[in-house]
Amino acid sequence: MNSEWQERTIQLFGEEKTKTLRDAHILIVGVGGVGAYAAEMLCRAGVGRLTLVDADAVQPSNINRQLPALHSTIGKPKVAVLAERFRDINPEIDLTCIPAFLTPQEIPALLDANHYDFIVDAIDTIAPKCSLITEAWKRDIKIVSSMGAGAKTDITQIKYADLWETYHCGLSKAVRNNLKKMGMKRSLPVVFSTEQAIPEAIIKVTDERNKKSTTGTVSYMPATFGCFLASYVIKRLCAKS
Repeated sequence: MNSEWQERTIQLFGEEKTKTLRDAHILIVGVGGVGAYAAEMLCRAGVGRLTLVDADAVQPSNINRQLPALHSTIGKPKVAVLAERFRDINPEIDLTCIPAFLTPQEIPALLDANHYDFIVDAIDTIAPKCSLITEAWKRDIKIVSSMGAGAKTDITQIKYADLWETYHCGLSKAVRNNLKKMGMKRSLPVVFSTEQAIPEAIIKVTDERNKKSTTGTVSYMPATFGCFLASYVIKRLCAKS
């Protein structure tokens, strides 16, 4: 295939690092507001193999912030929308799309089914998120996790940190507490925001699977979280070259 679309990446990284990206296999779990942007940035950087996992279909409420969400895609599985888009970016990309909600019991089989060079965790429910993290640790698979992007507006407060050093983040606190209960405490690179959440933007819910609340979100926050995740993965893959 004509590699003209990658010439600027090659100009920046060189042939060897670009080949490293082309040979990499990344697992992205959750392709909503954060995960879809992480996946697209990896695709556009030339990562040759992606596995996308997400059970959700596009909803009207996703349009304000999620990459696959358009009026024309409402009702379509997010992984299917992204697969069509990514193949239009890179026709040679190797894609595996799993339109499923991962339970903790299913995660070991997923991680054992393939070799993954990196995992991007963009799950927003606690039990599968913590299970994915712990099962990745057990297998020494590199993983980077997204913490909460909702109920926040200040893009300048998005940071990298170790999970155990985060603050002003309800999702981080819940993940830490659950990992402690599971007897697991290892260093975990995360993307989080130091901004305090806006209380009025958090609403308790009872009709969403494994969620106790939903949060107001603005377009650029989850997108930037996703870019931070992709940058972390790309830099570490290229550092191996």
